[in-house]
Amino acid sequence: MPKNEKLKSILIIGSGPIVIGQACEFDYSGSQSLRSLREDGIETILINSNPATIMTDPSMADHVYLLPLTTKSIIKILKEHPQIDAVLPTMGGQTALNLCIEADEKGIWEDFNVELIGVDINAINITEDREKFRELMGTIDVPMAPQLTATSFLKGKEIAQEFGFPLVIRASYTLGGAGASIVYDPEDFDELLRRGLEVSPIHEVMIDKAMMGWKEYELELLRDKNDNVVIICSIENMDPMGIHTGDSITVAPAMTLSDTTYQRMRDMAIKMMRSIGDFEGGCNVQFAVSPDDKEDIIAIEINPRVSRSSALASKATGYPIAKVATKLAIGYTLDELDNQITKSTSALFEPTLDYVIVKIPRWNFDKFEGSDRTLGLQMKAVGEVMGIGRSFQEALHKATQSLEIKRNGLGADGKGYKDYNQIIDKLTHASWDRVFVIYDAIQMGIPLSQIYDITKIDMWYLRQYEELYQLQKNISTYTIDTIEKDLLLEAKQKGYGDRQIAHMLGCLESEVYNKREELNIQRVYKLVDTCAAEFTAKTPYYYSTFENVIETSSGETYSHNESIVSDKKKIVVLGSGPNRIGQGIEFDYCCVHGVLAAAECGYETIMINCNPETVSTDFDTADKLYFEPVFWEHIYDIIRHEKPEGVIVQLGGQTALKLAEKLDRYGIKIIGTSFQSLDLAEDRGSFSTLLKEHNIPYPQFGVAETADEALALADELDFPILVRPSYVLGGQGMKIVINKEELVEHVVDLLRKIPNNKLLLDHYLDGAIEAEADAICDGENVYIIGIMEHIEPCGIHSGDSNATLPPFNLGEFVMQQIVDHTHTIAKALNTVGLINIQFAVKDDTVYIIEANPRASRTVPFIAKAYGEPYVNYATKVMLGEKKVTDFDFNPHLDGYAIKQPVFSFNKFPNVDKRLGPEMKSTGESILFIDSLKDDEFYNLYSRRKMYLSK
Repeated sequence: MPKNEKLKSILIIGSGPIVIGQACEFDYSGSQSLRSLREDGIETILINSNPATIMTDPSMADHVYLLPLTTKSIIKILKEHPQIDAVLPTMGGQTALNLCIEADEKGIWEDFNVELIGVDINAINITEDREKFRELMGTIDVPMAPQLTATSFLKGKEIAQEFGFPLVIRASYTLGGAGASIVYDPEDFDELLRRGLEVSPIHEVMIDKAMMGWKEYELELLRDKNDNVVIICSIENMDPMGIHTGDSITVAPAMTLSDTTYQRMRDMAIKMMRSIGDFEGGCNVQFAVSPDDKEDIIAIEINPRVSRSSALASKATGYPIAKVATKLAIGYTLDELDNQITKSTSALFEPTLDYVIVKIPRWNFDKFEGSDRTLGLQMKAVGEVMGIGRSFQEALHKATQSLEIKRNGLGADGKGYKDYNQIIDKLTHASWDRVFVIYDAIQMGIPLSQIYDITKIDMWYLRQYEELYQLQKNISTYTIDTIEKDLLLEAKQKGYGDRQIAHMLGCLESEVYNKREELNIQRVYKLVDTCAAEFTAKTPYYYSTFENVIETSSGETYSHNESIVSDKKKIVVLGSGPNRIGQGIEFDYCCVHGVLAAAECGYETIMINCNPETVSTDFDTADKLYFEPVFWEHIYDIIRHEKPEGVIVQLGGQTALKLAEKLDRYGIKIIGTSFQSLDLAEDRGSFSTLLKEHNIPYPQFGVAETADEALALADELDFPILVRPSYVLGGQGMKIVINKEELVEHVVDLLRKIPNNKLLLDHYLDGAIEAEADAICDGENVYIIGIMEHIEPCGIHSGDSNATLPPFNLGEFVMQQIVDHTHTIAKALNTVGLINIQFAVKDDTVYIIEANPRASRTVPFIAKAYGEPYVNYATKVMLGEKKVTDFDFNPHLDGYAIKQPVFSFNKFPNVDKRLGPEMKSTGESILFIDSLKDDEFYNLYSRRKMYLSK
């Protein structure tokens, strides 16, 4: 039976600003869902307050409401659109579900005659109310850990007495494990119980007997109204129970599960899904399995919505879960839908993987000084990366190379830990970098049995690590001249980078590359096709690997490369890698628009990225997707294979920008602003000379490479001084110092963390107003897309400031200086594409803080506020297809738009929450106000100096 013909207009609830625990996976699922509905001719209305995402782009839905996610906003939309038939709340994470429940409790859906699709309110309530869920599992004979509910402090104490320690406390109705904790000692219990009760919106916690050391698994399922169920993906957590799945290293398909246990788990998941009520769509089920031969299974939880893992499962299998879940919500059944990959088989099938994927979370603890870095039940990661390989070892190496934490992979880069006690401590108290520490422990000679006893990571994984270390030991006995082809090929097949092999052989990376060329050890590209190549796949979605060369009977040699190069002119867009503070989803928005604009100009578009959460890594965003680390070796091989016209680097944040020098050195064309101009803007000395030549004021500054040089400079500059390293993003390592002791301490610390870096010391303009401008330039003409004034004073990072568009308090004289300086600098830097310039305004003089000739964090915000596709225009300028003067700019904004930062401090209770020059916000929302008399603006303005820290 095809779709429900009564559904003509549907409201989708988005997930709002990005916070730890709810990131851009839901931007991906929401975007897919909107596209899926529009394919069926259904009118789409979207509410989401996040300006940085593709999901809120005007092209995504028929009506986009950038409003706060409240029932007040829902009522406003339903009044304006009485034609809305249904609401789909399963695409926007916990935020959307919670808002949907609140609207249901207030009778809003009933008042406006709006049907709930994709999920049943009872199903949400049963899965969120742990007491009801436990009772239901009891009736269908699905075992769970001993568990009881507490709605009071006293009841919690009684339960602890009954169960004994260790215990797990979980707060009801929260996201990303907020309020959850493992309690080993009775003396910690009172405080953690109190925190859990406070965090839960209904002041309820579940207390479980802790299943520490049990193995953790997830299944991603889809179900239609005829009760057809498919299991899309099994995911195994390499980390045992006790670490939140969002903070775990996960592997798909499951590696250490016997087939009989997997079949039992499947049956259990399907039984659970069918028992919780009538709903059509995606579902995520989590299980724990005992680490012994019995492999007992207990259920942990079930989420009747697309989850954080469904983005990962979609990218891992190539099966677009959110897209299909949406079709099921509007009445289709699985057997009626096409498999999106083959286009010739049905969606009623379970993907088969002939490769392995490894997901590693990305943390930002450096932004939260004093935070507890031990991993536990409460999620702390800000993003994630995924590696695809033919083996676990290859996928693990590719994932570690994708993290961008100055590591070249596991081991073999001279950066491992050497101290026995430190290694044991990091294994005992699960550390964020334990994926590397396991290798260091094996290298030190710590027996696998001891590592297993401490970590409870399955012995199979530890043996995989041990094999890698044995290979490193073996290679280290050779030189670049004596290494045999088979050994070098094995190292590449197991994921070792050329840089690591060079480290083992004591030679240069380029020598290893040349040796591979000489021995014909070349990357080949394979399709991600959902069906292990049983059917022909139509999707251009690739990963790289190494194969033995096959020799035919006629003596010809070949290896099978599934990525066929066309004769069209091509453009590569470098993605922004994992999400982190300072480089978030805004750059994914820019990359996607860059790809679409290049396609409009007739280019074949190629995307390189490794972030499974985003729209840029959707298999049908670009003409070809290479799901590979944004890591030089991988990029260079793709470029040599595809031979593009050039590479766009200015849309992928600092990740892509850092590769500009290498591209330039290897003679690969950078599309848009040249490397020389990008470098000039980063080099403070050259940039200041340029400003001086054009009579543009800037704060007094100097460059230091040692603490002594910094002290000598301090006498010239006067305190307070802003100290910052060069070539970093999000204000990393920036600090305002007020005396020589602080200066020396910070400089020494920075040079230890970032060796050989040039430090910039600026005289800090105390009490200045900060403003910024974004512009498009074609080398001759400049168009300013937006000028923003920050509500907070100068000294708070622009990413943490409330930015107001247009400015509210800058006189005509100041505005003219901003316009003049922007035009002068954009042209002087020979900018082709986007540029962002930051200003400090003091005593009616506009000083230049910095200029970045690339897409900035604020571009999507300005595009949404003015309703103009600025990245599309800028890309066409970069490609030389258009001049700035060819566009008919028509920005429209009534009143003001404010970009409001959102913080995730609740994950780090002991951290200093004051703001300063280093960015700490994880996301943003947009607020529209009619006038400056608005209460919300008044509140923001009155609090503007509250957070300034030095």
